[in-house]
Amino acid sequence: MGFTTFENRKKIKRLAVAILLAFPVSGTVADPIDTGDRPAQLIAELPEGQLRSTLSACAANTASRSNFSISHRGAPFKYPEHTREGYIAAAKSGAGIIECDVTFTKDRALVCRHSQCDLHSSTNILQTPLAQKCSVPPDMNSRTPFSDVKCCTSDLTVSEFKSLTGRFDKSNKKAKTLEDYLSLKNTPHENSAVSSGTLMTHAESIELFSSLGVKMIPELKAAEVAMPYKTEDGSEWTQEQYAQALVDEYLSSSIKPEDVFLQSFNLDDVKHWLKEAPEFGEHAAWLDGRYRDRSFKISTSKSWKPSMKELSDIGLNTLAPPMWMLLTLDEDKIVPSKYAIAAKEAGLDLIAWTLERSGSLDGGGGWYYQTIKPAVKNDGATYQALHVLAQDVGVKGVFSDWPATSTFYANCFGIK
Repeated sequence: MGFTTFENRKKIKRLAVAILLAFPVSGTVADPIDTGDRPAQLIAELPEGQLRSTLSACAANTASRSNFSISHRGAPFKYPEHTREGYIAAAKSGAGIIECDVTFTKDRALVCRHSQCDLHSSTNILQTPLAQKCSVPPDMNSRTPFSDVKCCTSDLTVSEFKSLTGRFDKSNKKAKTLEDYLSLKNTPHENSAVSSGTLMTHAESIELFSSLGVKMIPELKAAEVAMPYKTEDGSEWTQEQYAQALVDEYLSSSIKPEDVFLQSFNLDDVKHWLKEAPEFGEHAAWLDGRYRDRSFKISTSKSWKPSMKELSDIGLNTLAPPMWMLLTLDEDKIVPSKYAIAAKEAGLDLIAWTLERSGSLDGGGGWYYQTIKPAVKNDGATYQALHVLAQDVGVKGVFSDWPATSTFYANCFGIK
């Protein structure tokens, strides 16, 4: 057999992708759960001890779905985020709850996308005529034509949005050509077998998630256009109407409120749901983004405004911070943070984000592990941190870019 040329390998890869897209990944409630080989890779990185022994002993177990395993944007560890294919992969790996980040189009249709204005990097829009509809299209007269490019869902109608395909959210603003701007070279996804996927409306995600037998955790994304949003007919759409529109799509689909966990970084959105849709609001989570405030100190409770008690007093039941806010070190041991302890004392449930988002954990683990950096030696810290979050902090669930990691752990420790 002769050697396969580089060009032939590229053709083979394109053919494989074409076949996958021509015959889309299917999924049903009855599909068996498959956690794959990722858990074994992480266990092999753990130091000798009880955690490694326990997880190793679970290797041959048959996995089942767990609500502890929350899919973050689908399964972006290996699939383009917020695509049908990624959502199905998340369900097949045992995620009990799947996330659709929700924003809106020019005609106010709700769609699944991490940001209202990330289409230039997370879809193929710049390879289509719709690029000219972008808020800031490429400037081909510039030496760096893509440095300021900005393409938003609100630049397009829902039908135009649906004509696009999702891609891994990577770009090079210094690129001089479109090919270089969109290149995945030297990224973890460079050789991915599936590099594109099907975009979805929020309503379509509800239908898909229902068919997969999973619960739903939509995040209402902050608008990147002025609110109230003015449509072409001159009407206005307020933030409150935007928040209510999210609830209304569940109501129109007859989804049980207990199967939906609304979330937002905007506390006013949560307050709206608590007041206007309490059956949904009681399950809503406030995504705690106060770490962006320079006055916020994770170890100083006086800087937590509102306080844990004040959050509980408004009716909030679930708080969702990044995982580093829930963890600290006692010498070299990972333990719950003061923040975590205070939240539990106030009666708040906790959800953490985001596992499997840091890439290689060699050398400290990056942003998501910043409060426990000295204890993070390698990828085995994924399970070390998760173990403390589950057993000592007592989180209800953990978002993950690869839900199989959390599914395997939950099954091993009997967490439903």
